[in-house]
Amino acid sequence: MSTPIVSASSAAAPQDFRLPTAVRPSHYDVTIRTDLEKLTFDGFVKINLDVKAETSTLVFNSSDLNLGNITLQSDALHTAQTESSRSFEKEQERMHVHFATSLPAGSKAQLQIAFDGKLTGSMMGYYYSTYEQDGKTKYYALTQFEPTAARRSFPCWDEPALKATFAVTLISRADTVSLSNMPAISEEVYTTEPSATGSTISSLALGSKSEEKWKITKFETTPPMSSYIVAWANGPFAHLESSYTSPISGKTRPLRIYATPDLIHQAQFGLDVKAKVLPIYEKVFDIEYPLPKLDTLVATDFDAGAMENWGLITGRTSMYLLDAERADIKTKKRIATTQSHEVAHMWFGNITTMEWWTYLYLNEGFATLMGEVIIIARVFPEWKVYSEFITDHLQAALHLDAKLSSHPVEVDCPDANEINQIFDSLSYSKAASVLRMLANWVGEEQFVKGVSLYLKKRLYGNSVSRDLWEGIGEATGKDVAGMVENWISKMGFPVLTVTETEGAIKVRQDRFLETGPAEPKDNETIWTVPLSLQSSSGIDTKIVLDKREDTFAIDTSKPWKLNAGTTGVYRVLYTPERLNAIAEEAARSEDVFSLEDRIGLVYDTAALSEAGFAKVSSALSLYKAFKDEKEFLVWGSILSGIGSLRNAFWENDEIVEGLRAFTRELAGPLVARLGYEYSADESPDITELRTLAVQAASGSRLESTVEKLHGWFTTFLETGSDDHIPPELLGITYSVAVWRGGRAEFEALKKIHAKPRNPAQAIAAMQALGSSEDPALARETLEYALEHGRDQDIVYFFGGVSANRKTRRVLTEFFKERYDQIYKRFDGNFSLKFIVERAFNGLSSIKDHDETVEFFRGKDISKYRMSLEQTLDSIKAKAALIERSKEDVEQWLAANVQK
Repeated sequence: MSTPIVSASSAAAPQDFRLPTAVRPSHYDVTIRTDLEKLTFDGFVKINLDVKAETSTLVFNSSDLNLGNITLQSDALHTAQTESSRSFEKEQERMHVHFATSLPAGSKAQLQIAFDGKLTGSMMGYYYSTYEQDGKTKYYALTQFEPTAARRSFPCWDEPALKATFAVTLISRADTVSLSNMPAISEEVYTTEPSATGSTISSLALGSKSEEKWKITKFETTPPMSSYIVAWANGPFAHLESSYTSPISGKTRPLRIYATPDLIHQAQFGLDVKAKVLPIYEKVFDIEYPLPKLDTLVATDFDAGAMENWGLITGRTSMYLLDAERADIKTKKRIATTQSHEVAHMWFGNITTMEWWTYLYLNEGFATLMGEVIIIARVFPEWKVYSEFITDHLQAALHLDAKLSSHPVEVDCPDANEINQIFDSLSYSKAASVLRMLANWVGEEQFVKGVSLYLKKRLYGNSVSRDLWEGIGEATGKDVAGMVENWISKMGFPVLTVTETEGAIKVRQDRFLETGPAEPKDNETIWTVPLSLQSSSGIDTKIVLDKREDTFAIDTSKPWKLNAGTTGVYRVLYTPERLNAIAEEAARSEDVFSLEDRIGLVYDTAALSEAGFAKVSSALSLYKAFKDEKEFLVWGSILSGIGSLRNAFWENDEIVEGLRAFTRELAGPLVARLGYEYSADESPDITELRTLAVQAASGSRLESTVEKLHGWFTTFLETGSDDHIPPELLGITYSVAVWRGGRAEFEALKKIHAKPRNPAQAIAAMQALGSSEDPALARETLEYALEHGRDQDIVYFFGGVSANRKTRRVLTEFFKERYDQIYKRFDGNFSLKFIVERAFNGLSSIKDHDETVEFFRGKDISKYRMSLEQTLDSIKAKAALIERSKEDVEQWLAANVQK
């Protein structure tokens, strides 16, 4: 039957972006047949409906599917009827099916639809992924439905609040493995190819005769769940198996991790982490994991980092695979935190689900805080993840939220094009930072207790913000909603300006913007700010600033600072004298100001100086004052600040060389002290500090370090072995080799990319290919990326070229030339917004800003609008920094650094 398309002018109005509420699905029977040779699938779905209001039209989501016959059975009417007509809203991805007889309110019905579609490499919906076996490309298939791609695989009511149970049946070739959310309850092999499009499985006889054996795998019915976490997969998977015992029920559950046979040997670490964190989650929340199993599937083509499908977590190789013989600590941390983050979603998102994408942060903010900090700290206490959170998440959140183009954590999503774009540092990192601040204010133990109450009250249901605040408020007796409301519902965050009087401090809050003081129209929000005042009498976490400014009594003659432990989501601007006093005390001893205090102090000083609240020279002086610092994370904040300045002044050779010389002064002694050899007995801090020091030294062109690393790569070229290169320094060595070398090194890196021994090596090679200062090789890298790179990996190639000041304009021009090709290839993917950002974010002049605006004029930017606006803001901020601070930076470098 033909399907007329509703014209754009008659598409749904903005207020009508949600599905009608006349019916709700209660159960789906989904049957899917997968043909990995033809790269097609077909299926049949039966959807049980509860009729809430009389209707003769059913409206549901569908996209990129060919829909066959549609029939409707009604309990109340005792009849089955076929459609009288159908129409399709392309932009809204909604099918309207009209029937002659209305369904009465309060009745039940069953909708039956046959469909078929193509497996593509889109990394959305039900798609194919590839791997190499015996020199041949092989295929397997898996799903990625979040946020709105379930509709690409079967017709459904594709909204988070419309939960239902799902019974999945997969038909596949007998020599493959089929997976879904639940365990298989039966698997039968047939010598005739089954059909999936008949009304029952008994339609097997309709299949064509085949020499190959096919099988039908039926899975248990799920609990009530949202469509975006439904999942299935089919392919020649191998697996590793473990288990854990529930501390609540004593049940032992199987845990598996699946991958293609060539990769499965690198999956043990990820499986081990999953087994360790699951019982901790159960104890912390006092809620047992409800499904009979929890699998993980590792995919070689995957757009997002990982996905929390209930019972069948999926993710890319770099997030789950670890070469036990060549593992660096950065990779270990990434895999452990990713696995823990996705397991956290089994509670945050899967058991209790946001009512709409407006509340995405209820999923992602919690999974970030719980999965990557509170829980993982209990498994790997030596990693100091509470401190690292400041670097990995708080600063990422503050950097993005300092732009006028930011958005609230709780953000309206009236258009499906907006949903992909809010999977960003605000929904993840700012949300987690606000929750961390709240936990510090009420006490972590009480916070977790309140979260448990929240989850228990919303089991298998949906939630909005107030449900969470009520749970934590009940556990703590505090006005949680009043404290946290503006942090979630308003964009931005404050800078606290502190002035001193005898025996007191006056604190004023204003919105912080990276371009400088906010204009009145952008400075209307008053936040309730936990000041976390540290003084000689200890840390007071109870006092708050809930007005524009207030005065607080304190003995200013003794050491003190605000935001103790850097738990607050704000910056603090002290007088130059107070900043110097805090810095001197922090540099002298850890007795007063903690590691977290020092990290926050450095980041605040950098951001405030770049935004014009203080001189950039004051930040450079602070970095120099910390030259004897021992902690990796503090050094990371210092070198990040210097790198930010180099990134802004990238076209000013004199300043770049001055900043490089300053970096050599700081990093050189660290390299001399720590050397290049790693020991299994040393602390993670020492390991990471050595890596950071070598990276800074090589990036600042310290000749002894450059020669050392280039020599290692020369030995690799001569011998074919890289066993002499420490895994921690592999990527740095590759970058130095391409920068210092030429065609031979460049070609060697391409070969490594084509046949890497592990995902970490592949990423290192992709990023390093962009290190050549030869514009011709830079362009060749980008051509190579589009021709040979997997879609998920293009950002690594682009990122490498973007980071190279000698070639970033090559990337910008290449993107402009290939825009149509790139847009078509990545349309709808998470990657699109990152590619746009990489192509333009390195620029730093008003001329570049204006030319970028002009390039995108008239283009449909709806799928990356937020990223583009944020990138344009970044360009303007850097241009303002250059104009404001060029002379200040030049004078400081001339007076303080020997080139």
